[in-house]
Amino acid sequence: MPDGYLPIFIFLPLAIAFPLVLLWAARFVRPALPNQAKVEAYECGIEAASNARGRYTVRFYIIAILFVIFDVETIFLFPWAVRYQVLGWFGVAEVAVFLAILIVGYVWAYKKGALEWV
Repeated sequence: MPDGYLPIFIFLPLAIAFPLVLLWAARFVRPALPNQAKVEAYECGIEAASNARGRYTVRFYIIAILFVIFDVETIFLFPWAVRYQVLGWFGVAEVAVFLAILIVGYVWAYKKGALEWV
C-alpha cells in the first residue's frame, strides 16, 4: 500500500465518526419535551395568518430557471478571459459564437415575455 494513502485511511473513520458522535451527544443535551410554543411554525408569538404552503406563479419559476441558466453560462467566460492571449483569434471566434447563442436566448426569452414580472 502506498504511504500517501495512510492519512486518508486514518482520517476517513474520524470523518465518519465525528458527526455521528456529535449527533449522539446532542440527543442527551437537547430538551426532550417540547411545549406547544415550540411546535408552532413561528416562535415570535404571532399566529400564522394562512397556510405556509402558498402558491407561486409559474412566472417566478421561469425567471429563476432563466437566471440560473444564463448565470451559469456566463461562468464559462472566465476561463476564456484568463487564457484569451494564448487562444488568439480562434478563442475570440469561439467566444463570439458563445455570446451570440447567449444573446439569441435572451432575445427569445424577452419576446416570449418570460422576463416580465407582471
